[in-house]
Amino acid sequence: MNKLFFRLSLAASVLALLVIVLGAYVRLSHAGLGCPDWPGCYGTLIAPSTAIDISAANDAYPHRPFEADKAWKEMIHRYFASTLGLLILGMAAIALKRRKDPQQQLSLPIILVLVVCFQGALGMWTVTLLLKPAIVTLHLLGGMLTLGLLFWATLSHKHQAENSIPVSRIIKRWAWLALIVVYCQIALGGWTSTNYVALHCYDLPTCQGQWWPATNFSEGFTIWKELGVDYEGGTLSLEAGTAVHLTHRIGALVTFLVVGSFALYLLRYARLNSNRMARHFSVFLLFALGTQLSLGLLNILLVLPTAIAVAHNGGAAILLLTLVAINRKLSIANERI
Repeated sequence: MNKLFFRLSLAASVLALLVIVLGAYVRLSHAGLGCPDWPGCYGTLIAPSTAIDISAANDAYPHRPFEADKAWKEMIHRYFASTLGLLILGMAAIALKRRKDPQQQLSLPIILVLVVCFQGALGMWTVTLLLKPAIVTLHLLGGMLTLGLLFWATLSHKHQAENSIPVSRIIKRWAWLALIVVYCQIALGGWTSTNYVALHCYDLPTCQGQWWPATNFSEGFTIWKELGVDYEGGTLSLEAGTAVHLTHRIGALVTFLVVGSFALYLLRYARLNSNRMARHFSVFLLFALGTQLSLGLLNILLVLPTAIAVAHNGGAAILLLTLVAINRKLSIANERI
């Protein structure tokens, strides 16, 4: 096993998780346009710090006066994301150099390079297109995809020689379904957040004191919107925002039922077959799912505190990683009908 490749993939996985959490913090603290240009910040590679630089920044961007805290949040996120890109390039370089080694992964590192390049473009468009919800949501999904692929690469490289275990076909299919459902729910969560409608339903279990208030799904799910509009703070009507929020709630219920049922099924399988690993996976999956649901409820009850909202994004990533690990393990399992 190439230890350097493994260490790079592991470091990149940890860094990708950190970048996702930082990105959520930047977005939720309204610092997504803390630097109105890209890749620099007010024309420089670091946020302006001197009085002269700040004055020049304000003259160059009078519509977006310099705010040090927002600018530094945005730039720190960019620095971490750039470092992640370099780690992925390093993985690809090792893979190409060792491409004749039958144990060396090749296609996945190359795919990761393509994904991270597209992520860079989305990061640029996030700024230049003024936080357009479709772009910001795609940026979040790209980050989650990068994280999932990196973790898969890490697990695959470390456990190339592991023994397979016999499982039923239904477990494999259910595991993939759970992963897809979680990814779709992340997309709904991203759409809710980037449209700034997380508090359009301020009560539980009802919404605005009703079971089904006025909604406008057509406006709420118009994906590509006009250019040149500053989307910071949201532009949806109350009815459209309510439609988006309700859809996210319904998605949360579907996710809870699908993933929770899968975790309980996996736990039952583990007990019947005395499979310790399956038991550990199922228990952790139930814990991650319960934590994520609790964080979502706390966001409503506590009126979206930044720390809880950021943790909710991190919890989604942990839930995704758990299902990636389960699917990775099941991918080498012998199928038993």
